[in-house]
Amino acid sequence: MIGNKSRTRTPVVSSLSLTAVLCHFLVNININGNVNINGNGNVNGNNNNSVHVQAFTFIPNTMKTVQFNLNSNTAQNEKINPNLNLNLNLNLNLDGNTRMTRKKVTKKNKIRTAKLSSSTSSSLYSSSYEFDSDESSEQIIADEGQSSSSSSSSSTMTLDTTNGADTTEATATATAATSPPSTSFSKFDSVLEEVGLKDQVSSVIMEEISTKKRIVSRDDIFCNRELNMSGLRAIGFDMDYTIVQYKQPAFDKLAFDGAKEKLVHDYGYPAELLDVEYDHTFWVRGLIIDTKRGNFLKIDRHKYVRVAYHGFTPISQRTRKDLYSRFFNQVPSFSEKQYVNMDTLFQFVDASLFATLVEMKDRGADYYTSADGDADGETDVDDMGTSMLDFKTYDEIYRDIRQCVDLCHRDGVIKDEVARNPEKYIVLDDDFIPMMKKFREDGVKVFLLTNSYWEYTSDAMNYLYHQKDVDKETKLRNEWVDLFDLVVVGSCKPAYLLDPYLNLFRVNPQDGSLLNTDGVFEINALGENGAQKFLDQGTIFQGGNWKHLTAMLEIEAGEEIMYVGDHLYSDVLRSKRTLGWRSVFIMPELPEEMETFYKQQPNQRNIQKLRKLRDELSLYADTIRQDSDLNDPEIQNKLAQIQSDDEKVKGKLKEMALAYHRAFHPIWGMMFSAGYQDSRLAYFVTNYACLYTAKATNLGLASTNRSFRTSGEALPHDKLLSDEMSFFDDSE
Repeated sequence: MIGNKSRTRTPVVSSLSLTAVLCHFLVNININGNVNINGNGNVNGNNNNSVHVQAFTFIPNTMKTVQFNLNSNTAQNEKINPNLNLNLNLNLNLDGNTRMTRKKVTKKNKIRTAKLSSSTSSSLYSSSYEFDSDESSEQIIADEGQSSSSSSSSSTMTLDTTNGADTTEATATATAATSPPSTSFSKFDSVLEEVGLKDQVSSVIMEEISTKKRIVSRDDIFCNRELNMSGLRAIGFDMDYTIVQYKQPAFDKLAFDGAKEKLVHDYGYPAELLDVEYDHTFWVRGLIIDTKRGNFLKIDRHKYVRVAYHGFTPISQRTRKDLYSRFFNQVPSFSEKQYVNMDTLFQFVDASLFATLVEMKDRGADYYTSADGDADGETDVDDMGTSMLDFKTYDEIYRDIRQCVDLCHRDGVIKDEVARNPEKYIVLDDDFIPMMKKFREDGVKVFLLTNSYWEYTSDAMNYLYHQKDVDKETKLRNEWVDLFDLVVVGSCKPAYLLDPYLNLFRVNPQDGSLLNTDGVFEINALGENGAQKFLDQGTIFQGGNWKHLTAMLEIEAGEEIMYVGDHLYSDVLRSKRTLGWRSVFIMPELPEEMETFYKQQPNQRNIQKLRKLRDELSLYADTIRQDSDLNDPEIQNKLAQIQSDDEKVKGKLKEMALAYHRAFHPIWGMMFSAGYQDSRLAYFVTNYACLYTAKATNLGLASTNRSFRTSGEALPHDKLLSDEMSFFDDSE
């Protein structure tokens, strides 16, 4: 089993922080102990003594004993003890390009590359938040009691390494490029020149990054909340539709067909249901099911219903507004029990079955077949298996569907078939094993947290690990487990993230049997290194809760854990809002949405321009009404002309917007938009997913030193003022 890795937490000192790590690098040191590290990782001193630092942990504000091997090249060529112990105050002048080379200290412990961070957080420890000084302007003002302009313009930062004794000011400026200024076009030239940085940054680097368009691919990771990967100590993964991706519609069809059989033979639903084929293309993620009315809704971030279907039948605009908008004091929050959020691809099966049975119930006798096979179209006493729909509410129908689909996940209808023919249902991913190994080697603890039970988890993960179906003996070895520090199956999320009293069981991987544990109490009873002793007995568990997880991982702060999952509520929202974990949302359908968005950019830009034109027409008309005599025939004609022009633009906009949304999906339109507003899906992704991407292994394409930054947010007044065709009238 791969050994456990741990990461050292680092105090933040003044406005410059160093990650505390074991360092191994060649330096030059002068006699008084002042070390100047240049951009190449070398140290320029006042003499030629070459100092080889074997290994040490640098903690700012501390005295550190460092053992050096000195090879003297001074003029006197004096003799120096090669094992001399020096007790030094290290005052470091560091430039922005400094990197210290990583050294493998032991076979089971690789150290992350030491790096500089411009964080100005007042926190005592490194954090996955607030790693950029420009994102901490408010805190700088509060800490220093000075204007943000003076803070941001200051190029001098003091690094206090003397516990309150003497300090040395260090100038943290980038090394000027030695190469001649680039004459080629750079998209950052103007801003660098305006802020006075053009002659201070490397023209070579600027040319390399500025003369090319940024490539955006289906493998990109997108950021809603700043995230510093080096501030993470553990990364967790869900399994289904996260680490293990499924082939559509083959995988969902197992649940759909299995649930149909149960509904007809066990619950007495119409036999015609067996003839219905599964069509996953009708649905998109982010819809809401109104189980009380049999409706499917797409709402915007303001909870306004933009489009609605009853079963597979569209609801008229007037009916939709009467049902969901025309209230005085009873506006629905869509969090009531009757509403179910389609937050995961698994729910497409529920939606298809529910819409089908809503149609059957509404159409009545058209679907009825008598118990003796007589399709007489009449609902008499003998039509026992069919007329039952008349006596069931929509909500009862939905509950029956839920029970049947859940049972398919538990009784072998799905997992047994996947175990027999995994190649038909599971998508292989060559990047899975390299990603997991890289995280472990870089000192990040990795765990699996899934609602699937052990037997199915073992089958799916073995196939993904070996890239093929293997024999029973190989499966029983469960070699894939060595990729994780910890595996939790049958977790019952979201309860796992909410209920601190759920019991933890140890799983025997050979037969799936369970053994009771005392969880956190048992870990504490084991004394020093109790978590490691507890895991030495086995790393596979079932159930439990978040307290067990953090105790076993020896993690105290939620922000040190990042969890990756596909369920917007159970994986992302709950882990983020309840526990403060960093979150990554997995959307396999994202690449298709991105491709369509890119192709539709010309149409989208024209739509935005025409909307601005309508706004200008409205503003112009309002100005005329305010300043003119409305009885003047000339004014009336002008207002009529404005209204006529606006109607023409509106008509064209309607046509263009319809084509734009249909390009994404012929029924529901763009997933992340509802009308011209963000959809409910976009709202929750933006607010609760720190990062989002198409597949989990995209995280392996980024280093564990990567910093993700947001593109910034703006309110309408900011957007309007930033428009190149706008200007600000500051007259009172």
